Amino acid sequence: MGNVVVAAAVSLDGFVADTEDRVGPLFDWYNNGPVEVYGTDRGRPFHVSEASAEYMKSTWPRIRACVIGRRLFDLTNGWSGVPAVGDHVFVVTHEPPTDWPFPDAPFTFVDGVEEAIAQAKAHAGDGDVTVTGGNIAGQAIAAGLVDEIAYSLVPALLGSGRRFFGDYVGPEVLLDNPRVVEGDRVTHLHYRVSKG
Repeated sequence: MGNVVVAAAVSLDGFVADTEDRVGPLFDWYNNGPVEVYGTDRGRPFHVSEASAEYMKSTWPRIRACVIGRRLFDLTNGWSGVPAVGDHVFVVTHEPPTDWPFPDAPFTFVDGVEEAIAQAKAHAGDGDVTVTGGNIAGQAIAAGLVDEIAYSLVPALLGSGRRFFGDYVGPEVLLDNPRVVEGDRVTHLHYRVSKG
């Protein structure tokens, strides 16, 4: 069985977007380097530093499914039906869209984080499941469903906005020492959640 990994680019003060859902400088590192890297969408290249490329190439191929919230789905229009990474997206929502123009896209709409992660894990088999940062991440941590945290730390302060763990209220969670990869305008911190 693969791992459930909470992942996002995050500011030094803990935000994945500002109050208007803009990412601002948090995504600059995706296009500031000489190495071309692709997720699932072959029409959407990233140009990153050599260190970030090696990190992405060591983690992205293991991803089989993603769990996202309805807010991200709406903001991106579900990436026009093509998952950014992995081959299936599970969207947590109480109200699935009725007029989305990509009915055959590999997207499943699920009522609840726990059920979405369960379905994503079943789909992923021995591959990994990513959970996007924000309220969905906080709910997954609170439910004890997270194995790893991939925190791409950007040297910026947003001051306010959407927090990496949303409105997380739950038990104390300890993490093992991180794998640290220093990219250009980003430091990738990859933690395992301590199980003992």
